[in-house]
Amino acid sequence: MIGKLQGIVDYIGNDHIILMAGPVGYKVYTPETLTLGTTVNLWIETIVREDSIRLFGFSTLAGQNLFNMLNGVSGVGPRVAMAIMGTIKTDTLLTAIATGDAKTIATAPGVGKKVAEKIIVELKSKVGGASISMDFAGDGVLPDLLAALESLGYRRMDIVDISQKLVSKNPGMDVAKLVPMALKEISGNK
Repeated sequence: MIGKLQGIVDYIGNDHIILMAGPVGYKVYTPETLTLGTTVNLWIETIVREDSIRLFGFSTLAGQNLFNMLNGVSGVGPRVAMAIMGTIKTDTLLTAIATGDAKTIATAPGVGKKVAEKIIVELKSKVGGASISMDFAGDGVLPDLLAALESLGYRRMDIVDISQKLVSKNPGMDVAKLVPMALKEISGNK
């Protein structure tokens, strides 16, 4: 098995790259945002099926582990796991799983409400404390803030990161005070 590859990004496709490691070009599926011509190190997960052998590459072991956890959920295969990881930042995804936020997970292509809920049920105990700021996971401020911003017309995938940062930086603050702060952050990011 291939455990890690170092090479130059020779081609970037929609869901994969060609990584030149010496004279050999490997087709590696990756959620990472890479630049053509750069040298990269990728942790490799090899998936063998009857009709194919596919390499999935991640810049960190944590990313590879998250991929394996997602891929282990019934109904979630490598393609869906890659779509989730390519759409949702790792910290945001881990927080969504830990807090039971199915709406955020369902923003990934090919992931509906049922699959998102299944991911939460099967992985919540596994990601419990792993690199998640759990200061706010137990209270209802984050879901309330997200609901308030969504009611104003913002898409969940555009507001999750900002909302999480605001709630973690302002513990104990109520939604009425957080909404204007979030709106200011959102308008500053455009």
